[in-house]
Amino acid sequence: MEYWRIAEGQYKKERVVILGSGWAGYAFARTLNPKKFERIIISPRSYFVFTPLLAGTAVGTLEFRSIVESVRRLRLDRFHQGWADDIDFVNKKIRVEANTSDDLATRTRLALTHDPRAPDSKKAPLFDVEYDKLVIAVGAYSQTFGIEGVREHANFLRDVGDARKIRMKILQCFEKASLPITTDEERRKLLHFAVVGGGPTGIEFAAELHDLVRDDLSSTYPSLMEFVKLTVYDVAPKVLPMFDQKLAKYALDVFHREGIDVKTQHHLTRIRPDESCEGCLKLRIQEYGDEEIGAGIVVWSTGLMQNPLIQKLDYKVVGDGTAAPGAPKLQLQKDSKSGGLITDGHLRVTTVPQGTEAVSCKDTTPTDSLLPDVYAIGDCAVVAGQRFPATAQVASQEAAYLAKRFNKGDLDQKPFKFRNLGTMTYVGGWRAIHQNKADDLTGRAAWILWRTAYLTKTMSIRNKVMVPIYWFISWLFGRSISRF
Repeated sequence: MEYWRIAEGQYKKERVVILGSGWAGYAFARTLNPKKFERIIISPRSYFVFTPLLAGTAVGTLEFRSIVESVRRLRLDRFHQGWADDIDFVNKKIRVEANTSDDLATRTRLALTHDPRAPDSKKAPLFDVEYDKLVIAVGAYSQTFGIEGVREHANFLRDVGDARKIRMKILQCFEKASLPITTDEERRKLLHFAVVGGGPTGIEFAAELHDLVRDDLSSTYPSLMEFVKLTVYDVAPKVLPMFDQKLAKYALDVFHREGIDVKTQHHLTRIRPDESCEGCLKLRIQEYGDEEIGAGIVVWSTGLMQNPLIQKLDYKVVGDGTAAPGAPKLQLQKDSKSGGLITDGHLRVTTVPQGTEAVSCKDTTPTDSLLPDVYAIGDCAVVAGQRFPATAQVASQEAAYLAKRFNKGDLDQKPFKFRNLGTMTYVGGWRAIHQNKADDLTGRAAWILWRTAYLTKTMSIRNKVMVPIYWFISWLFGRSISRF
């Protein structure tokens, strides 16, 4: 299985192409044995981002390079910086579009991947890459739900480019508010920071932003503190739905004491520029009727949508039925809820007859109709009969499982089983919440566990050293508040 004969009578390693350098793709390539396989990664970015600490970089608690790992340091056989534009499953070829942009923010990346909803996208140079085995780990993007103005005016928090823009925007709002020509009404708009989404990402960012304002900006802009307001909006009846009610209530109590407003069951229906305040935004909330709320920045952290590549593969013919006379043409099996590729328990991509509608992964069972040599892991995939959370924990465990099966040459034994190691979220002021099957923790103890767990999960020794150093520097000298 591991080696293929070539014309000269020699042998070459089997080529494994990995699409994506996120939690799933990077961890898989890192674990895959380079002596047995030719490892090729195709990704629009040449680095892996340790996303649990991304919110800290957006407010200056950590520096950006302390949470990124270079893909090229994996010493791959090849790395192509670009997007997988299309896949020919019959001939085992991937059409790749080179990434020639240096803008790493989510919005530009979405436009360049030719999402049909993104205007004015242009094709970069294209080339083909062949594979023997393909691992699809392209992840997912932030879901905008088609709400007017979100794509154009909200700030996502999925990459270091997003975090850099958020940091610059926060400091810009304070600088504008401090000008003598700025009115009090404009200051209230500029210094209203809106976070949409009450999941762990939104809550952690709100907590980190509050720490920045309280610990650093309050002494630099003392006259502006009366205008600062931080609001979390969510459509659900409660925030942090993955936590027990007791832990979610603890987080809300902490936010209430710190003056952070949490608005549940609030539906944002539009974001637009505020013509009366340069740099400000207007938010329309369904529950407020025609009244619009002013804000200096909107950080969007609610829901996921599938990568445009996965959307493009909808109803794509992946088999012509020639293997058996009269057999139907085949298409990829998709989950009706997430739109992800449905795999069997061994993470092999499954197929169904062409024209079959998507079904819930919970209503499916492992099938013998498999797409040869194609696997899917991470947020772009769902396991038949299961519904795992879309977290880094699941993606990294799937990657480790599949790489070990490849290394052992054992692809048909012991299906993947997710081991839930617990869920944790930072809530500000050196406090956190942690939940697992064994026990629940809150406060300082949970915060120590939160930092320890993330530090141990950091990929490289370099960043295991850099992260605590920056934590110490921020504690001792404060966060950097310079715009550069």
